[in-house]
This record gives sequence, C-alpha cells and structure tokens, in this order.
Amino acid sequence: MVLVMLLLLLGVQLAGFGVVRQVFDRHVGIEVEASLQVAERIWVRQLLQNAARLRDAAVVLAADFGFRSAVATDDVETIGSALENAGNRIGAGVVAFLKPDFTLLSAAQVLGEEGVATLELLAQELSVNRNEGRLATVGGQPHLFVIVPVRAPLIVGWVLMGFPLDQNVVDDFWRLYGVHAVILAADAGQSLAITVGSWPGDRSAVLEAARQVEPPAAIDGKRVGLRKLHLESVAGEVGVVLIRPLDELLAPYEQLQWLLGLITLTAVALFAAVSKVAARRVTTPLYQLTEVTRSLEGGDYDVQVPGKDRGDEVGALARGFDRMRSSLAEQREEILRLAYWDRLTGLPNREQFRQTLKQRINDSSSGTEQVTLAVITLNVDRFKHVNDVLGYAFGDELLKAVAQRLRDQVTRSGDLVARLGGDEFALLLTRSDANGADFMAMRVRSAFEQPLALGDQTVDLSASMGVAGFPQDAQDADVLMSRCEIAMHAAKASTAGVLHYTPRLDSSSAQTLSLLSDLRSALQTGGLRLYLQPKLRVTTREVVAAEALVRWLHPKRGLVPPMEFIPFAEQTGFVRQLTLWMFEEAARQWHALQPVGGRLRIAINLSTRDLLDLDFPQRLVDIMARQRVQADGFCLEITESAIMDDPQRAEATLNRLAELGFKLSIDDFGTGYSSLAYLKRLPVQELKIDKSFVLGMIQDESDAKIVRSTIDLAHNLGLSVVAEGVESASHLDALNALHCDEAQGFFISRPIPVPEFLAWRDAWVAAH
Repeated sequence: MVLVMLLLLLGVQLAGFGVVRQVFDRHVGIEVEASLQVAERIWVRQLLQNAARLRDAAVVLAADFGFRSAVATDDVETIGSALENAGNRIGAGVVAFLKPDFTLLSAAQVLGEEGVATLELLAQELSVNRNEGRLATVGGQPHLFVIVPVRAPLIVGWVLMGFPLDQNVVDDFWRLYGVHAVILAADAGQSLAITVGSWPGDRSAVLEAARQVEPPAAIDGKRVGLRKLHLESVAGEVGVVLIRPLDELLAPYEQLQWLLGLITLTAVALFAAVSKVAARRVTTPLYQLTEVTRSLEGGDYDVQVPGKDRGDEVGALARGFDRMRSSLAEQREEILRLAYWDRLTGLPNREQFRQTLKQRINDSSSGTEQVTLAVITLNVDRFKHVNDVLGYAFGDELLKAVAQRLRDQVTRSGDLVARLGGDEFALLLTRSDANGADFMAMRVRSAFEQPLALGDQTVDLSASMGVAGFPQDAQDADVLMSRCEIAMHAAKASTAGVLHYTPRLDSSSAQTLSLLSDLRSALQTGGLRLYLQPKLRVTTREVVAAEALVRWLHPKRGLVPPMEFIPFAEQTGFVRQLTLWMFEEAARQWHALQPVGGRLRIAINLSTRDLLDLDFPQRLVDIMARQRVQADGFCLEITESAIMDDPQRAEATLNRLAELGFKLSIDDFGTGYSSLAYLKRLPVQELKIDKSFVLGMIQDESDAKIVRSTIDLAHNLGLSVVAEGVESASHLDALNALHCDEAQGFFISRPIPVPEFLAWRDAWVAAH
C-alpha cells in the first residue's frame, strides 16, 4: 500500500513537473518571440536614426559656403578635403560628391570602378526620394546611404554619404538590447556571406541557420530564438539575423524546476518515511492479529489479542477479534458439550460413550493383563406409545427419570451410563464378565419394577436389554456396540427382557450379508414362489379361502425356509417388497383360482412396516387396477404386535384398507398385547386363533376354554373366526362343535404351489 501511494505521489509530482515545464517552455517561447519582434523594430529604427544623422551631416556639408565655392570652381582637391573631414567627423564610411548628372566627381575613399558604378546608380535612385536612406554593398561591405543636393541656387551637385554596418553596430546592439545581430551581405550575383556579427560561436552555423526555411531551436548547441530580416538593397543583397539566447531566460525557470524537483524528492522521502512508520503501526498489529487467527485455527482460544487498548481502527478491530475469540471459545464449549453430552438427561451421549469404550479397550490391549469389559444397551419398552398418549413433554420427563434410575444403579468407579439416542441407553461395566453383566441387568430390571409417578400420571416401566462383552464378543468398540444393540433388538422382539449376544442373532453376519442382495435378485429373476394353504368352512368342509405364503428357491441353497429370510426381511424393511410381490402374484392368478360356481378368497399377511407406510393402500389399488381384480376377493391378515407398535398410524392405514373393500383379519390373536379397546375400534371382520391354543385344545382344557372364549368374543363383536393349527379330524370336529367359522392346518393341507393347489382342491371336492 505504501509503495502504491509513493508511486501515486511520484506520478502526480512528475505530471505537475511536466506541466510546469511545458508552461515554462511556452512562456519562454512567447517572451523570446516578443523580444525578437522588439529587436526587429529597434534595428529598423536604429537604421532610420543613422540615416537621419547622415542626412543632417550631409545637409550641413552641402550648405557650407566654402564647400559650395569649391564646387562652383570645380576645385576637386578642396572638395575631397571637405568630404574627408565631414566623413571623419560623423564616422561615415563612404562620402562622395556627384555632378548634377550623377557622375562621381570626388570621393573620400578609393572605390574602384565597381564601387563608382554602384554609387552613381545609388545616387540616381536616392535622388528620387531624398528623405529615405538606402542600403547598398560597396566593396563587400553593406552601407546605409543618404543623398543631399548642393544648390547655388540651382542644383550644382550631390553629396552622398554612407554609414557602414560594421562590427561596432552589432556589438552596440548586443550590449544595449541583449540580442545578437549577424549581418549578411552579397554583391550582385554572389552568395550571402557574413560580414559582421556579435554571435560568439561558430558563424558557419549561423549562416546555415539563415539558409533554412524554418529557424532552428539551437545554433552551435545553444538554445536560441532566431529571426531573419531581409533588407532592401540597391545593389547586391543584405540581410540580418537576430539571435536571442535562451539560457539566461531559462535560467530562472531551470532553477525553479530544480527547486521543485528537490521539493518533490524531499516530499517523497518524507512521505515514504512517515508512511513506513504509519504502515508499521498498522501492519504490525495486523500481523499479530493474523497470528491470533492461526492460534484460533489451531484451537487455542486462550490466546491474548494485542492492541485492544488502542483508540484507532486497529484497536476496534482487535477488540472485535477478542469478542470473536470469546464467542468462539463459548461456542466451542457448547459444541463440545453438545457433541459429548445429552442435553435432556445430562448423561454422556453416544459419541462420548464410544470414545470412552474405545479408550478402555485400548488401555486393556496395551496393558500386560487383558481386562474384560461388558456393555449393556437398554431400550425402554413402548416409549413411543407413551409419547403418543401422554405427549412428548411427558416422554422427556420419563427419559430423565430413567436416566436417574440408571445413575443410581451404576455406582462403581470407572463404570459409565450414557444415552445413545431416543429411548436407548447404554452401560459400560469395567472389569465385568458375563456374570457381572447379568447381575447389573437384574438390578436395572428390579429398579424398573417400581412404577414411575410423574405429576398425575403413573407409568409402569420395563426395558429390553442386550449384553455383549470384550474380548469374547468383539475386539473393536464399534463392533461391540453394534452386537450389543443386535442383542437388545432381539430381546425386544422376543420379549426376553435380557439377551446375550450370540452369532446367530447377528443379521449382519457373513451368511446374511449377501441375503438382501440375493432377495432382491430373486424378486427380479423369478426366484420367489407363491404357495397356498387352503381354508375350510368348518360346517360344510368347503374350500372357501387360501392363505398366500412365499417360498424362496435359492439357486445354490435350494428352498430357503421362511424363518430364515422373513425375519431378516422385516428387520431390513425389504418385507414391503415381498408383500407387494405376493399381492400382485395372488392378484395375477386370482381369476384362475376361482372355482366353478363359487368364490375363493386369498389371504395375505401384512407386516408392521406395511401398516406404517401411508402409501401402502394406494400401491394395492394400483396392483388391482393392473390385474383387474376387486378388493373383496382378498383378506389382509395383521398381527397384534404390528398394530400395537404404532396404533394410531396402523389404525389410519386399516381404515383406508377397509374403505377400499378389503376384509381385515387379526392373525395370532391371543399371543400378543391383546387389547379389546383397539379391537373394538379397528375395522376388522375376522380373528385368527393362534395354533398354540388349537393344538392343545384336545388334551388341555385351559386351551379349549381359551378357544371357546375367543370364538364367543368374536361372534359377540360380529367377527368371524378362523382357527389355525388343525392337525387332526378331532380338532376339526371340536371346532365345529364350538361353532368356529373356518379352519386351516396340516390335517387339511400343507402350503402347496398354485398348480398343486388346483389339483388338491379338485380331489378334496371329489372326496367330500
């Protein structure tokens, strides 16, 4: 910045210097031109004055009685003497007397024939206008001539006087007016040559300058102003070159320019010095502030910001930096707190738990003795239901209470409680094996057995827990946490309460890693098969329905059992694609499956993810439109657990399906969270009694009572009943006695492919 300012200042000064120089040059040129014009007028006036002086002297001589007497007597000697005396008296160069016919009679100088002829010719021309002087070159010397008549009383002759333009004339002109004069003269037919001049240098340069059309700016290396005068001459040619030297005119201006240059250099130097000091005063704290930014970039927020006490803009900037530093430090603390601590419960969050677990594993691995660790992940059961019913504020208070109860149980130094997210918590137990983890899990379950009172509400708490240990289950923190969560989800799915991790629970094991891609490939390449298990009307033994089931024919593993891929599909969400495939395949074959004179309804199982998908009903509508079937030809079976995971969304989806005309059935009734309140509200038309009750109803009176009560309950609610698990004729007869509507089971038929189903139905109809 200083360099730019210096260059700018220097540029301004140079521009001003150039302008001043141009003004000086123009002013000097004007002054020289004016002085030459004045010199020209003075030169002409000086010639006129000399002519007048000559004329006066000639008049005096012509009026002299003695001179006239000598003229009257033709006394040539006396005339010559008088002419010489008169010429010497006034400094005339040529003095002559001519007869009335302009014939030279006497002259004070020796002229020669050419000079005599010139004077006689000059006298004739001057006699015409006697009051003017005329120039003529006599003997190579220019003269100013005048002529006066001698009367007695008539003209008896002529007195001719010539004043020479010699060195004295030009020297006097230089001394008086400061202008050099160089006189050029030439006889008739000759070239101009310098006769006299006051120019001190080389006269040949002056002669060369006089011959040029445009006057030069310098002669003999000296700057000059030049003016050429051409003087009218009787014989030959006469000229004058007036030269005005410029050095003395430019001297004051050059001194001023030097002074301006000195002032400019002084100003630039002073500005550079002041600018350097000012720049250091600004750049030094700015550099220090730059160092502060590097410290802030490196995470050092305790660095001191210099220059805060200054009262200028740099001080304001430094104070702004300090405020920014403080703000960044506070934000960093807040970010770290948010990054490693849970704001709601005050517990460490997932990242801090992960880092602590990783550090404990590293410490154990680097030590001489390997230390066992145990991780327990905990998920609060039915927390979403609490949020939906009692609100999110109550749910937050519930999570705080859970966190406090977990803190109360973990009292050993080195152990850690953390909230991983949502309703999921984790416990890190140092120096604990499987037995220690079981003991802690039992303590947590005991603590959760006491109901939680929040305001006017009392909530029963329960939790599903997964346990994994180091080093037996995993040797990496992330893998250990992942496997612990797998065990927790398995415990939640099986309502086991607490489960230890085993490889069979790991849906991400080597065998199941490729399962999802294989399922997708099977869906696209026709590797899935539709199987049907018939349903009978109990009273008439008529085949009125069939449950659609999916089987997977793997190209390498053969027929994969449903229990090996259906739970995985539910866990990954791929079960939605399986449901849509089953529905479209059933709809595609629906018309071919209809008996003559009858109607066969196809039942399809829905998963939890299907019910939670608000777009699922529309997808079924699109399939029915493509296959040209109606909704009343299908029954959709839903498990109780699928309904209870999110009752509100499930109810909304079921209402939409009922509006479309589907028959809805609750599958495995009696084994889940049976709720008569939801059963009353949901738009279902059918209950399916779980086979665990049907199988034991012949030998176990309790199971028989459950079946009987369920049938009565369903009929009282206006619902039909389907019993599954019929494996003997006794089961079928007992169900008929209890007025069960429909039945299915291995006694009737196992699930069979569609072509075999048609053949089986024909045989069944023929036999019954």
